[in-house]
Parts: sequence; structure tokens; C-alpha cells
Amino acid sequence: MNSTAKVIRREWLDWPFFEPRHHAVGEALDRFVQSGALDTIDHNDVDGACRKLMRAMGEAGVLDCAVAAPDGDATTIDSRSICLSRESLAYADGLADFAFAMQGLGSGAIALGGSADLRKAVLPKVRAGEWLAAFALSEKEAGSDVAAMSCTARADGNDYVIDGEKTWISNGGIADVYTLFARTGEAPGARGISAFVVFPDDPGFGIADRIDVIAPHPLATLRFTNCRIPASRRLGAPGGGFKLAMQTLDIFRASVAAAALGFARRALDEALSHARSRHMFGATLGDLQLTQAALGDMATETDAAALLTYRAAWRRDVQKLPTTREAAMAKLTATETAQRVIDRAVQMFGGRGVRKGEIVESLYREIRALRIYEGATEVQKLIVARDLLKPR
Repeated sequence: MNSTAKVIRREWLDWPFFEPRHHAVGEALDRFVQSGALDTIDHNDVDGACRKLMRAMGEAGVLDCAVAAPDGDATTIDSRSICLSRESLAYADGLADFAFAMQGLGSGAIALGGSADLRKAVLPKVRAGEWLAAFALSEKEAGSDVAAMSCTARADGNDYVIDGEKTWISNGGIADVYTLFARTGEAPGARGISAFVVFPDDPGFGIADRIDVIAPHPLATLRFTNCRIPASRRLGAPGGGFKLAMQTLDIFRASVAAAALGFARRALDEALSHARSRHMFGATLGDLQLTQAALGDMATETDAAALLTYRAAWRRDVQKLPTTREAAMAKLTATETAQRVIDRAVQMFGGRGVRKGEIVESLYREIRALRIYEGATEVQKLIVARDLLKPR
């Protein structure tokens, strides 16, 4: 089947951050996009679309680089492959990028801290796209400030009893498995948080509210009322949940920047195509110097953000060094850059740019959330500054 979804041009794969195996990752992604799987997705049915996307990605092996095998080590997941995948999928379809990312993020802590039985029960199904995964960390008063978490898990014999709420949970309401972080009280703040696996049919677990956002994605508020789960579903040691959350986010954080790059590159390509074909004042839009200046800025800023993004992923993969500062720089730069690039593309399209159904209009809605989730731009600036101020 011939696809109408567009394949990204990866002229940057000759940068020194990449190895020959990354070309193979790109080729596999191109085959998936060209297979037509994205063309059959009904974006008006977001829940159904995510399930269908996961099945297709699982069958195509696209999820293999994001979800660890049951006997694998999640810390060996290659961040550059994750970034390449998200950049390519975001370029083709924003919902596909979202669905891909959540499979990795929602299963990462299970791969890192789960028992052998839990890993065998969950990871193959997530990797195959049979189950949707969710990462339940955020709360109403605990977004960027995770230490303010109030959802609790109380030990009771061989069980834990969970009470409280989680909100802004991606795949909330449709996930088959949730990685939940709750306060267990071993120590104050972040050191008193543990991680658990929760299934949607656990007694006391419910969906308090589904959340609609400007770029439709499945989001929900979760409610736990005397939700009893076996202690065997705790991930890692008691009080070790925050560490597991940070380890998981470290694997995937730079990929948020990569998704923004995918959106920016698509906007730039759409703008270039429009500038070449739009006739006005006896010439084309691209012949006007103001258009050329805008395109020059868009291309330069996008490549600059890409360099920061793949530096962070390369530093983690190859140098095995912390990437707190580098990933924060990449995330804030790529998301803010993509917002500017997409805004310029919309402006270049004129009235067409704000018409529902246009690609640049869709990109305009897609990019806005990336400047907020997994640490807002303002938080990333604080992370960079605090890391700079540390004594070395």
C-alpha cells in the first residue's frame, strides 16, 4: 500500500553522533511510515487510534528500541535511536509520536525495577503493542515539584493500599498497565516515594475525569480509593520510586526535544513547498527577501536545536555521562525553536495557515504542549543554572 504520510529526510545522519546501525533504524521507520499504517488512523477517535497505532508499531518492530525485552537491561536502551524514532514519527504524525513515546516511558521503570515475573507478564505485551502503558507521576499540586506528591501507598500485610489522585496522565483511561508513583513515607520528600504496577481492573482504581486538550491525546485524572494491590507489584526498593522515575526520564528526556525537531522540520518543509509554489506580485513567495530571511532563520535554528539534542543523546549513550544539563538545554531549545518555526510557517501560509485540517495548523496545536510537559521551559532553565552553579 502506498502511503500519503511523509518520510523525513535525514541529512544529519552523517553527523559524528551516529553509527551505521542508526541508518538501519531510520530505514525501518521509513518502511513503517510508507506502509500505509498511518493513513488508516482515524484521528477523531483518539483512543481507538492509539490502540491501532500500537498494534501496527508492535507488528513492525518499531517499539523494540523503546521497550526493553523481559531479559534485557533498560539502561542499555539507545537514546539516539529513541530520538531518531520520535523525530521521524512526529514529522509524519503527532499522535504516532505520542503513542510510541508512552510505550517506552510507561514501561521503563518496570524494566528497571520490576521482578522477573512482572517483567515477563508486562514487557512482551507492551513491546508487541498489545498493551498500552502509562506513567502516572503528576498530581494537581505535584507537577514539576514531584516531592510535593500526596498520593499514598500504605503497606498492609502482603499488600499496599493506595489512596489519592494522579492527573495529566497520558494514556489515562485506555492504558492496560500503569506505572504509579506514590508516597510510602520512608523519608521526607522525594526519598519517601515508591513505584508500583497497577492494572485498570484493580479494585478501587477509577478514572475521575478525561482531559481534552488542543491537540487531541488520551489524558485523564486517575483516582485511587482503598486500591489494594499485592506487594509483589512494587518496583524496586521501598522509597526508591523517585530514583526509578528519574532513571526512566533520563533515558527518554532528550527525545522530547527530538519530537519537537520532527514538528519543526515538517513545518519548514511545508513552508518551503508553499514558498516555491505560491505566486504573488509577479513572482513566488520564495522570491521575496523577507520570506528568504524567515526560511534562513527557521533552518538555522532547527539545526542548532538538533545539535543540542543529539549531543545529549550521544553523551548518554557513548560517554555514559550524566546529561542533566545537556538534556535540559536540548529540551528547552528544541521546543521553543519549534514553536517559532511553526509560527513562522503558519504566518507564511496566510489564511490557509489557520484553517483546520492544514498540516501547519495541526503542528501549531501539537507543539504547544511540548513546551510544558516533562518539565516546562522555565524549569529547564533552572536545571541548567543550578547545574552550572554546582562546585566542580
